[in-house]
Amino acid sequence: MKAMILAAGYGERLRPLTEKTPKPLLQVNGKPLIQYHVERLRASGVEEIVINTAWLGDQIEAFLGNGSRFGVSITWSREGSPLETGGGIRRALPYLGSEPFLLVNSDVWTEYPFERLVAHKLPENMDAHLVLVPTPPFKVQGDFSLDEQGVVAYPGDDRRALTFSGISIMRPDIFALYPSASEKFPLRRVLESSISARCVSGEVFQGAWWDIGTVDRLQLLDSLLAGEVVSPAKKPRMRAISV
Repeated sequence: MKAMILAAGYGERLRPLTEKTPKPLLQVNGKPLIQYHVERLRASGVEEIVINTAWLGDQIEAFLGNGSRFGVSITWSREGSPLETGGGIRRALPYLGSEPFLLVNSDVWTEYPFERLVAHKLPENMDAHLVLVPTPPFKVQGDFSLDEQGVVAYPGDDRRALTFSGISIMRPDIFALYPSASEKFPLRRVLESSISARCVSGEVFQGAWWDIGTVDRLQLLDSLLAGEVVSPAKKPRMRAISV
């Protein structure tokens, strides 16, 4: 299975840190955020990774190179300006092939076992498989609900709804419906019809998951990984990702 890491955003919520450093290269415990993903993907058996870039993308490319020193092969999908999540994936389709691929956002830090997705066989009637997490307490409502058959739906007024983690499996042909490789659009738009048709499955991950959305959160995670002992129950869940 190939994987794609979304790394093209401006990182506006992390300014001023991202004025000269791209968000994926911000460090926690002495290591860039994106390096954690590359290493964990390789450990899960993924050898081919596609990464999209835009803002300060040359720095990311210079750091990771062709991926050989991490034991992977990296293909770069360069954008003149960020095309959002959906547009970025659409532009990268020529590099992703025809089989389902693993997708992860570069601005999350997680202990989710990627090998679980590598081993997951996406049924023919499913367009995607989403990893969901319990909704953080500061959110009024989550993004999705999950029924007893593991099918994703929109939550309505259900306050028990779950939050999208930014980790998933995607079938590439659902993006091919968008003819332009330079159109800017969110992933949510792509998934709408598939969710309505009950063609998206999901799972709930209860482990460590952080959305590095602010400088304070970055610094908190950095201090925790540096050795401060914090109960898992006290670890704050980070802000939900916009899809």
